[in-house]
Amino acid sequence: MISYKPFYETLKRKNITTYKLINDFGVSRSLIDRLKHNKPISTTTLNDLCGFLDCKIEEILIYIKD
Repeated sequence: MISYKPFYETLKRKNITTYKLINDFGVSRSLIDRLKHNKPISTTTLNDLCGFLDCKIEEILIYIKD
């Protein structure tokens, strides 16, 4: 299972809110919802998030063996 828990930890560490992602970076509310519920997202979206947050992929997601 892919978990986006590191994404929220990264946001907190960098003092970035989901409101800022939506309004300043154009991230959709549906994407935030997908991340919140650990639903699949594209590699393009992962690339964009890494760019917005200036972080590594490990700071966005983690794989948890079922």
